Amino acid sequence: MDPETITAAVASNVRAQRAHRRMTLDELAARSGVSRGMLIQVEQGRTNPSINTLTRIADALGVTVARMVEVSDTPVVQVVHAADVVTFPHGEASSARLLVGTDSPSILELWDWRQAPGEHYDGDAHPPGTREMLTVLAGELTLSVYGASHVVRVDDAVVFSADRPHRYANHGDVPLRFTMVVTEPQGTPDQ
Repeated sequence: MDPETITAAVASNVRAQRAHRRMTLDELAARSGVSRGMLIQVEQGRTNPSINTLTRIADALGVTVARMVEVSDTPVVQVVHAADVVTFPHGEASSARLLVGTDSPSILELWDWRQAPGEHYDGDAHPPGTREMLTVLAGELTLSVYGASHVVRVDDAVVFSADRPHRYANHGDVPLRFTMVVTEPQGTPDQ
């Protein structure tokens, strides 16, 4: 899917979700930690927000990142073709691909991450109760949560509380690839 279509979908979805909750731009800025100016640019489709910015906006609205990048309403069965997967580049040669996600009744996201040797990604704290589960497909992941590091190797799996800052790092010499599921409790935006 072309970046202009995704940017337009994000703009429309952020506006619609904010309006549905009768939130002002100032309220969304306060809840998300994203500046009012950046929110205006996002809602007007003048910028393609980073994954951290989009995550913070989605969390403040009580929806998933998948809902923010959704181009149309989700049917009963949704097949996401490879050409339609949204990719968020980070670092020099790394990316996170949002394969599919839901926001009702359970918030779930399925991600495919790839990291070049020596790169890392710092994830912001998600809403209380958010959990992440992942398995390493290639390479070796160093997962840091609350200052403690955990090495996750090929075919290993891990689950952790993602309602605190966390880091995914590739300290190895080969590319890292892992698949991740994010689950977040459904709640009202006032929580």
